Amino acid sequence: MTAPSPSPFAAPWEAQVFALVVSLRESGLFTWSEWADRLGRQIRPAESPEQAADYGAWLATLEALLAERGVAGPESVAARTEAFLRAAEATPHGQPIRLENDPLYRP
Repeated sequence: MTAPSPSPFAAPWEAQVFALVVSLRESGLFTWSEWADRLGRQIRPAESPEQAADYGAWLATLEALLAERGVAGPESVAARTEAFLRAAEATPHGQPIRLENDPLYRP
């Protein structure tokens, strides 16, 4: 039996950011060239080879593109982040985190 190959992602959220980037590119929000240019500008200041695989840089680049294209501004991203953190705190261990678990959630 072959051992499973290690995941390129250190945490589930990294895979989610990767999937969002791929999905939004496929929907036409940006091209791979635009993505590579923006991500390169995001990681270039750090000048660290490990930075290229840092999905924090991917997330920052994605948030900047979403704001620039009018999809989700910084306030909207911040509000959703806060809602997710509240939902995570209110979710019993082992259960999926859903925004509906946020005590301030309103449909």
